[in-house]
Amino acid sequence: MSDTTNNGLPSNAVIEEHIDDALSSRYLAYALSTITMRALPDVRDGLKPVHRRILFAMRQLKLNPETAHKKCARIVGDVMGQYHPHGDQSIYDALVKLSQSFSARYPLVDGQGNFGNIDGDSAAAMRYTEAKMTPAGVLLLAGIDEDAVDFIPTYNEEDEEPAVLPAGFPNLLANGATGIAVGMATSIPPHNVAEICNAALHLIKAPNARIETLMDHVKGPDFPTGGIIIEPHENMIQAYKTGKGSFKTRAKWETEDLGRGQWQVVVTEIPYQVQKSRLIEKLADVIESKKASWLADVRDESAEDIRIILEPKSKNLDPKLFMESLFKLTDLENRFSMNLNVLDANRTPRVMNLREVIQAFLDHRRAVLIRRSNYRLEKIDDRLEVLNGLLVAHLNIDEVIRIVRFEDHPKAELIKTFNLTERQAEAILNMRLRALNKLKEVELKSDHDELSKEKAEIEGLLGSDTRQWAVIADQVKSLRETYSLKTEVGARRTAFEDQPDIDVDIEHAMITKEPITVVLSEKGWIRAMKGKLETADGLKFKEGDKLDFMVPAETTDKIIMAASNGKFYTLAGDKLPGGRGNGEPIRLLLDLPDDHVPIGLFVHKADRKLLVASSDGYGFIVQENDVIALKRGGKQVLNVKGDVEAIRCIEVIGDKVAVIGENRKILVYGADEIPVMGRGKGVRLQKYKDGGLADVTTFKLEDGLTFTDGSNRTHSVSDWRLLEGKRAQAGRMAPRGFARSGKFAPDKRLD
Repeated sequence: MSDTTNNGLPSNAVIEEHIDDALSSRYLAYALSTITMRALPDVRDGLKPVHRRILFAMRQLKLNPETAHKKCARIVGDVMGQYHPHGDQSIYDALVKLSQSFSARYPLVDGQGNFGNIDGDSAAAMRYTEAKMTPAGVLLLAGIDEDAVDFIPTYNEEDEEPAVLPAGFPNLLANGATGIAVGMATSIPPHNVAEICNAALHLIKAPNARIETLMDHVKGPDFPTGGIIIEPHENMIQAYKTGKGSFKTRAKWETEDLGRGQWQVVVTEIPYQVQKSRLIEKLADVIESKKASWLADVRDESAEDIRIILEPKSKNLDPKLFMESLFKLTDLENRFSMNLNVLDANRTPRVMNLREVIQAFLDHRRAVLIRRSNYRLEKIDDRLEVLNGLLVAHLNIDEVIRIVRFEDHPKAELIKTFNLTERQAEAILNMRLRALNKLKEVELKSDHDELSKEKAEIEGLLGSDTRQWAVIADQVKSLRETYSLKTEVGARRTAFEDQPDIDVDIEHAMITKEPITVVLSEKGWIRAMKGKLETADGLKFKEGDKLDFMVPAETTDKIIMAASNGKFYTLAGDKLPGGRGNGEPIRLLLDLPDDHVPIGLFVHKADRKLLVASSDGYGFIVQENDVIALKRGGKQVLNVKGDVEAIRCIEVIGDKVAVIGENRKILVYGADEIPVMGRGKGVRLQKYKDGGLADVTTFKLEDGLTFTDGSNRTHSVSDWRLLEGKRAQAGRMAPRGFARSGKFAPDKRLD
């Protein structure tokens, strides 16, 4: 046994190396090994080494489609012992994936026994299951004995294995691949073989075809579990151009009429790589957690086909809206990412686009064609050499017999007399007497003519690029016919649809629309009276309490409440307490501090603008959509500190703003001088030496400035233009006759 290593150093030598260099070199070797030998598929045959070794071992075991199945344990044992020195479970898992019709679009292995299911149940142990190759698996290996590909030594160098398969089947795009390496990953969705063949045929005619043109043939992914792709076509084009992107897929469903207006949804196909059992659990969970209060029940009635029943709580719901809401909450809709990261023909990892992937497959088929043709040419030349010698023997049969019978060294004499090669002389000497008849001579001439003709055809093929591509096109056409869209195995399973333009607000849709009147008392008791009340007459309150706000609304409305702490709160019209009694304290519905009170209550109207102002004269305009609060705690809009409070929240109507201070000075200026903000303290609306803001209003220029007196009568301010100035000025004293309250209108005045 040698005492030295491969680099010539003694086996017990101590090598000093910096830790950074040692780690980087070893980690790089590990990373490269993971990338090239485990995680990324080869662009030519679309296989990782473990899958390639499984198929090659199955071929060695003659597990063709027409033969009987063999135990998976036997297959795994051969793969592990001869080609893949890793755990048997990892090999078996890879074998199982190749056979699962819900994992592989075109299974390469035909499994017999329990190979798992779409619920996520694992396959039975390998000693119980059996397998053989499918026609697609055989196509990947076709011609491997004809020097079609290179062979490399196995891990123990006792045998050889193919570096890549001949790949008569476009497996990379047809079945896709997923894998995570070191620093990179791959995710390739499965596609339809007939569509791939159409794109390949077009690419043979037009090698520089645009991705958009190729996508006239390759419509997009074709998942084994079906489903519907709703990704916009422009996004898919961009994904195939760059090799990176994603596809939004969703379940296929239909409405089943139960009679008497009742209906239920039946899900017949689910997104790719979604486990049915987990999907059912998720649907049950959203029912339990009341995230989908409109979903009454979910049942799994699946047998061989998917059949998931979804029952709505109300028959009045729109089924499309019902499903759109569930798509948002569950894996009935998901995204499949695409990252066309593969090993090219030089074993270099890179991201390819659609054209490059198909072209790599075609280039590999051409290389295989040339190698197989050269191999066949060698066989023909070898046979023609022997046939030429045998024909010489038939033409000179008497002399040949004489030499064989009387010469001491017949082989040498034959070579000398007829100018034969050693192989030809050996073939003549090995001829049987019965082969010397005339019929045999005719057969030899016929074989010679046929082989000569075939040789000429092969030489013509090897000398013409056009003929080579024509042969490849014929192979692709034959494959397209086998996996035609009209066949059961080739028919497209995944459909395409546009994203439905539906406003998913099912909670709103489930509410019965009825008129109500929201009543809020000064002490904070709120209730919703049925119908629209014209006056407050007949309303009763607790002793010492009285009406603060009365707002006509509907049960489908959102009710917005502004408070003196600068926060806005949102209430649902259908969730308010009924009109019997005095209602409920609003602080049970909202987290409103005890030291703050409501300053406004109104029905939410989209795109309306509000002017909010604080007691110290600061304020701004805010879009009403920006004040919607999603939580009990409300949404802080106007920032106030210390003794300063929010005192006004009014709708912006018109192009002028009028502000009055507690000092009864009025200032009028353009509404465009107040900024639109989402949150903040705002800007100074009016300047005060003492006191603060009393009121603010907006009006249209043509209507002029008005105010409302204590008797609820409206009066015009005739000389209001004298009050105009710039924002943040002090203003002028209110004209004679202005409301004694010092306000433009009663406090509660936002409809």
